[in-house]
Amino acid sequence: MTLDFGVVWARWPELLMGLGGTLFLAVSGMILALVIGVLGVAVRRSDSRIGSALVIAFVELIRNTPFLVQIFFIFFAMPLAGLRLNPTVTAIIALGVNGGAYAIEIIRGGVESIPTGQTEAGLALGLRQGEIFRKIILKPALRAVFPSLASQFILLTLTTSIATSISAFELTSVAQRIDGDTFRSFEVYFTITAMYLALSWFVMSLFALISRAAFTYPTR
Repeated sequence: MTLDFGVVWARWPELLMGLGGTLFLAVSGMILALVIGVLGVAVRRSDSRIGSALVIAFVELIRNTPFLVQIFFIFFAMPLAGLRLNPTVTAIIALGVNGGAYAIEIIRGGVESIPTGQTEAGLALGLRQGEIFRKIILKPALRAVFPSLASQFILLTLTTSIATSISAFELTSVAQRIDGDTFRSFEVYFTITAMYLALSWFVMSLFALISRAAFTYPTR
């Protein structure tokens, strides 16, 4: 069998658009996951036993079920309750919910690593629990867990490929269409493998820049 990457090169604009779709899903999912993570930790640390129990149940449910089942549930089961979403929105919600469950546990570990003396100092200054969490605890906690959080979000970027199962527009769905048109499976999937590697490197480099800009201690 002769390899022919020319058929892939001829469809290169489509692959680039698919890569853009993957990046859009990944960034949107990361933002939603971070919001869920921070809010989930805040509720978990609150005085509400019901809220804390709901967060724990949410984390256990998401972490102990496959992502494919989660995205299928949102896409196919939610319309039965009257909520019909398009594939892209469904993928973003599923990625955000899945990533958020892991982010809750990662951020919670960072929060619990902060000495209790800082909380007591905030109380002594007359700050409320919410203000202490937001102004004193959150940033040092995120600094402590940022490498773990970044790794989880890189994994979330690669997880976007599963969104092709509900026909969301992203790189793998474009590759499947090109493969179906050309029957050049090796060339197509070899190419998108390289593109996913490049995307992972790009996201990793971006997180490194964010870490240096936001979480580096000032030096004199």
